[in-house]
Amino acid sequence: MPEKEKLRLDKYLWAIRLFKTRTMAAAACDTGKVKFNGTAAKASKHVSVNEEYEVKTEAKRWRIKVAELLHNRVAYSEAIKYYIDITPAEEIERLQYQAASFHTGKRPSKIGRPTKKERRDLDDFLSE
Repeated sequence: MPEKEKLRLDKYLWAIRLFKTRTMAAAACDTGKVKFNGTAAKASKHVSVNEEYEVKTEAKRWRIKVAELLHNRVAYSEAIKYYIDITPAEEIERLQYQAASFHTGKRPSKIGRPTKKERRDLDDFLSE
């Protein structure tokens, strides 16, 4: 199978699984969330090996270097072989801190208001 030399940026970002859909990848390019050499990159830009991109997704700010071109979407375990993650350490530390301080807002189990059974037991105890 001959190697294709042209690959659009939005298709590459979708294939390496940084975005869930190709439309989302194209929208990120259009809104300036994907940068090449400090300037916004269009979705139609052709990707080449050894180029570096800054990509801002909902969860993380990525810095990636293109290792190989990937034309079709594959499993995550395969997709990570096609780029090199060169995200700065301070961004990774920020994400770890953010994950550590995450709180769902739900109350811990067995703490707080009593269940119906506990309430009936408490009422029986107080009525005696």
